[in-house]
Amino acid sequence: MAKTKVVVVDDSALVRSILTEIINRQSDMECIGAAADPLVAREMIRNLNPDVITLDIEMPRMDGLDFLSRLMRLRPMPVVMVSTLTERGAEVTLKALELGAVDFVAKPKIGVADGIRLLADDITDKIRIASKAHIRRSHAPAAPAPGAPPAAPAKPITMASLGRLSTEKIIFIGASTGGTEATKDVLVNLPADCPAVVITQHMPPGFTRSYAARLDGLCRIRVKEAQDGERILPGHGYIAPGGFHLSVERSGANYIARVQDGDPVNRHKPSVEVLFNSAARIVGPNALGIMLTGMGADGAKAMRVMKDAGAYNFVQDEATCVVFGMPREAIAAGAADEVLPLQQIAPRLIERLRSTAGMSMNRV
Repeated sequence: MAKTKVVVVDDSALVRSILTEIINRQSDMECIGAAADPLVAREMIRNLNPDVITLDIEMPRMDGLDFLSRLMRLRPMPVVMVSTLTERGAEVTLKALELGAVDFVAKPKIGVADGIRLLADDITDKIRIASKAHIRRSHAPAAPAPGAPPAAPAKPITMASLGRLSTEKIIFIGASTGGTEATKDVLVNLPADCPAVVITQHMPPGFTRSYAARLDGLCRIRVKEAQDGERILPGHGYIAPGGFHLSVERSGANYIARVQDGDPVNRHKPSVEVLFNSAARIVGPNALGIMLTGMGADGAKAMRVMKDAGAYNFVQDEATCVVFGMPREAIAAGAADEVLPLQQIAPRLIERLRSTAGMSMNRV
């Protein structure tokens, strides 16, 4: 079987050397080139035609984000970002995912050589996943013709109040590779008074707070990193903190968030399995599940348990997934009530909520 061809782009000669060594130790991949900056990388990509590139964010001659933006517009291909574990590193990494990077690896705050070697399995796993990802060309908005009138804004959908139903229901979302943008696409289309949304996105410590803050600035609902023991409220989204499991519990008449340390489940912490099992156990028929893009099977069995407990589940379809792993496994487990393109999940979710309450869609 042909090996996955990888080009490493990093301004550090030491990092390039270590990443090359790690990649070449794998039987199913090889590093066919290593570039010190994006301009050298551009020629290397043109001449060597790699399957995947690893890309540092901060480099000379051209910023990594600028290079990524051009690459995804002109020659889209799987990219795994190599990020620093800082607040700025987290923000820039999220921007890279928005631009089309498949995933990222966060360098730990220890010696560069030791830190990257500790991440060898993580790096090579993400290269394998990236090599199978569905990559789409990003399109910059076309400039209007000179003298042309500005385009009319699209008519908004009027979000009629979901009322009392919002306090009874909870929406549960599980996602992994490609999920930061997929989750955003669902949340930005939810009304301010929608039921609480509880989210497990596979993401390491140090990134989930920035991710929640980014979503909070884009969405009608309030979005935050979940805290142990806090009440789960309508109109709010709660992100599982990196490195901790998130579940829901009952406290009297209220739902509360439970954030706990523990062993990884399905190799993940946070794990979708943990969250979805609590949805089945605690929320039952008042739960709505959403499984988005991601590699592996985390959460698939628990989503079936949710369905058996009376929940209604939406699963993202293959055509719109970056990686059709977790959704495929959820479908195979018989967990899906509806399999939909990403852009249809939020509208169908709202329609489901309204039909449950005897309401109809109301458009301007």
